[in-house]
Amino acid sequence: MPYQVNGHAVEHDDEGYIVELSDWSRDLGEVIAEAEGLDMTDRHWAIIDFLRKYYDEYKIAPAVRVLVRAVKKEMGPEMGNNAYMDELFPGGPAKQGCKIAGLPKPTGCI
Repeated sequence: MPYQVNGHAVEHDDEGYIVELSDWSRDLGEVIAEAEGLDMTDRHWAIIDFLRKYYDEYKIAPAVRVLVRAVKKEMGPEMGNNAYMDELFPGGPAKQGCKIAGLPKPTGCI
């Protein structure tokens, strides 16, 4: 069953990742987060925005190790650590974060 956002149906795969990356919007991110059982805060959105920026630059969804390292470098050690990321995204910062960000499922260690 597709995600419903602003009167539009957005298709996703069996794991909940959207089929067309161009369908993503912040409103859709909220819908996906709700389906994942998350209430999004500014802290969540900072990581989602980072993921989208990373994907735009490198054309790949980062695995968790790469994500944590990159966030630490750009946003500091208080945000770039496993405990912080796992608290925000209990389904996995790379896996769940990329899903909410409208990105492909990361490969490798997720």
